[in-house]
Amino acid sequence: AMAGEGSTFRLRCSLLGHGQDVRGLTRGLFPEGGFVSVSRDRTARLWAPDGLNRGFTEMHCMSGHSNFVSCVCIIPPSDLYPRGLIATGGNDHNICIFTVDNPAPLYILKGHKNTVCSLSSGKFGTLLSGSWDTTAKVWLNDRCMMTLQGHTAAIWAVKILPEQGLMLTGSADKTIKLWKAGRCERTFTGHEDCVRGLAILSEMEFLSCANDASVRRWQISGECLQVYYGHTNYIYSISVFPRCKDFVTTGEDRSLRIWKQGECAQTIRLPAQSVWCCCVLDNGDIVVGASDGIIRVFTESLERTASAEEIEAFENELAQASIDPKTGDLGDINADDLPGREHLKDPGKLLYFCTRDGQTRLIKDNGKVEAYQWSVSEGRWIKIGDVVGSSGATQQTSGKVLFEGKEYDYVFTIDVNENGPSYKLPYNITDDPWLTAYNFLQKNDLNPMFLDQVAKFIMDNTKGQTLLSTSNQFSDPFTGAGRYVPGSSSGSSTIAGADPFTGAGRYVPGSASNAAPPVGGVDPFTGMSAYQSTAAKVENIYFPKKDAVTFDQANPTQILGKLKELNGSAAEEHKLTEDDLIILEKLLSATCNTSAETPTAQQLQTLWRAVNWPEDIVFPALDILRLSVRHPTVNENFCSEKEHVQFIILLLKFLNPKGKQANQLLALRALCNCFVSHAGQKLMMEQRDEIMTLAIETKSGNNKNIHIALATLTLNYAVCLHKVNNIEGKAQCLSVISTVMEVVQDLEAIFRLLVALGTLISDDTNAVQLAKSLGVDSQIKKYASVSEPAKVKECCRFVLNLL
Repeated sequence: AMAGEGSTFRLRCSLLGHGQDVRGLTRGLFPEGGFVSVSRDRTARLWAPDGLNRGFTEMHCMSGHSNFVSCVCIIPPSDLYPRGLIATGGNDHNICIFTVDNPAPLYILKGHKNTVCSLSSGKFGTLLSGSWDTTAKVWLNDRCMMTLQGHTAAIWAVKILPEQGLMLTGSADKTIKLWKAGRCERTFTGHEDCVRGLAILSEMEFLSCANDASVRRWQISGECLQVYYGHTNYIYSISVFPRCKDFVTTGEDRSLRIWKQGECAQTIRLPAQSVWCCCVLDNGDIVVGASDGIIRVFTESLERTASAEEIEAFENELAQASIDPKTGDLGDINADDLPGREHLKDPGKLLYFCTRDGQTRLIKDNGKVEAYQWSVSEGRWIKIGDVVGSSGATQQTSGKVLFEGKEYDYVFTIDVNENGPSYKLPYNITDDPWLTAYNFLQKNDLNPMFLDQVAKFIMDNTKGQTLLSTSNQFSDPFTGAGRYVPGSSSGSSTIAGADPFTGAGRYVPGSASNAAPPVGGVDPFTGMSAYQSTAAKVENIYFPKKDAVTFDQANPTQILGKLKELNGSAAEEHKLTEDDLIILEKLLSATCNTSAETPTAQQLQTLWRAVNWPEDIVFPALDILRLSVRHPTVNENFCSEKEHVQFIILLLKFLNPKGKQANQLLALRALCNCFVSHAGQKLMMEQRDEIMTLAIETKSGNNKNIHIALATLTLNYAVCLHKVNNIEGKAQCLSVISTVMEVVQDLEAIFRLLVALGTLISDDTNAVQLAKSLGVDSQIKKYASVSEPAKVKECCRFVLNLL
């Protein structure tokens, strides 16, 4: 029986405009019911539904890329841009941001080192980009906030999940990674080839499609719930219907497939080999873009369906398409065994074969092989093309040869000599043949005298096809050079008399303190003067914090006693002499303010020998280092240009989570104490990326004192970053705070993280937006109701007010 409305998709319209392959589509927010397309012709186009209810009109054409445009997404409306923004990524390594009414970019995001091939937007103006340079980047407005590193090949697909702070990336390394606050939480394995597309079903589930011709449904927790088969070649794109779990896919087998209740319910063939992209509009219509440069819209609605003439024209175009048997889309073809045209008319065979929509049949007519597809709704066979002999060595313009997970127009096999190995040479028609030849010879250690030969080979075999000459800086996507090196910056003030903290992270009265309590309140770090709860408005005395927090608590007698005891059992080459021990005693008294002497070079050399003791006995020496580095002379000595490399290597070595906890604790405290002088601050800021990356690993030990030290290190970074306003640095600190909040139980550590958070986001709207997009506000809410200590609750409420 013929199916009624609401079950079959038919052509709504075909849109001409792009001059080359349509590579990306996204539904628009403005105008309503519209969408945006991007193409290899270097443009993006905004389409609006026209009044007749069937077609679309091109509103305007946006240009800003110097090379192919490969992806697009909409950034949701904000106060500044109530109609939202359009983001496009291209082969020129850039991301262009457009308003909906201007054909030129509002601004351009630079930072990726290769093609940007996927974009996804989140709340609060965040944008996630994936690139062939193997990294994904998180952007806020016009700044890169963080770089996600971990994939070993091109990132083809990215998605921001509805739950704040969670992001997904899919890669040519065949894996999908889940990131939380900028750190990889989980890797999903199962696909057997490049992952090409991702789509979100709910907060807990998502879909992926890949070059292995399968779609997978996953739970965020890591489990693969289902695998869907149907396509016969690469699947490039996947899109979900609004308010349900049904979805559509497109791929290299010339088809759009509609999946309902987990089954392929309908297959629509297109007269183009590569169906690159699809998106679903709010009304449920499907838009697809393909290698013939035409956008086609399909609908279930009878009133929006194209006229009979348009549908006939589409079917004729399909019938005239030539299918290359090499693609394998139709299975193994042996023309001699194929039946004739009468086969399509045999009713018995019809009933037997045509149980499902999209079934294909091959017949032979007058020596020609033709392909037909069954349409359930029409109850007839529709010709989908002529099967032609293999087309020789020329590539289609679609540039879909994959090499090392990336697309090229050509991949040549070069035999340098008869007996040696053959080499693969990937080439795009936008590349300079000479530069490509030069890089190919370099990469494979081949004799430079082949340069002319290889360049000529490329030109002969591409028939000199080139696009506008663009200066393409060659960059190897596998060097892992995607790490950003933060601009070195330093806080300018030297800190005197920072708040004293004890070993246990609780203030012990009687330890020396130069800090005077602020007027009208209590110093939350020293606990000086009792807290008075009154009906008066509580004043924010917590942040932004201006000075570093240090670990000053000391018992020199105990430290020296332990050092002497361990020295007795140390191996001969490590043993300190009696004189050495006296020298260290003098250093301790000089740096713990018990003597007015200045530490000497001899004392520091002796200390350096002691801190290089074996791991199991070094902790008292580390404790002396922790106390000494607060002294300006010692700080200058260890943190200056000359010495700092050894000093940092030493401290970072002790942060290894597999090492002794006492060493981890003292190394973290020593790093915190480095912030007291200008030299130390400068060094800490220059090495921030590496220090924070290693320091965060100490969270796993569940040691309360280590957690307090880690929180304090983060707080000291926040103090410096508040002064210099380095947004990449703030992004890293926010990511650390969010990650450490997950594991920390101790309320003193929580308090210091809250002060750090408040300090980072004070007077900085970008940092506030970033903190919200990472979901930090939902992480800290529970601390607003902590009864004791009161400072946790108060500080938390002040932070939540900013968020």
